[in-house]
Amino acid sequence: MGRVRVSPRRGAADAAAVLGQQIKAARVARPWTATELAARIGVDRRTVAAIEAGDPAVSIGNVFNAADVLGIALFGTEDRAELARLRREGRDRLALLPTRVSKPRSKIEPDDDF
Repeated sequence: MGRVRVSPRRGAADAAAVLGQQIKAARVARPWTATELAARIGVDRRTVAAIEAGDPAVSIGNVFNAADVLGIALFGTEDRAELARLRREGRDRLALLPTRVSKPRSKIEPDDDF
C-alpha cells in the first residue's frame, strides 16, 4: 500500500515553503548543485527538489538534515549546545506529564425512580 497524501494546514504549508526557500538559498550561496546536496545528506536529487519546493510529503528527517548541513538555524539557534539544552529541557518536561491521556468516563446515574 502506498503513502496516504495528507493536505497540510495553511501554517504547516507556509512553514515548509519558507524552510524550503531557506535551504535553496543557502545551497545556491555555497554554490552547490542539488546533486551535491543530495549526496551530502544521502538522498536522491529529486528529494532535494521536493525539499526546496516545500513538499510536505518529504520526511522531516531529510529536511532537517539538509538544513543542518547548510548551517540553517533551527528553533532560533545555530548553537548545537543550545539545541542539546532545549532537547534535555523538553525531555525533562515530558517526563513530568502523564504517558497517556484519555477522556474522562461519563458517570452513569442509577435509575432510582420507582
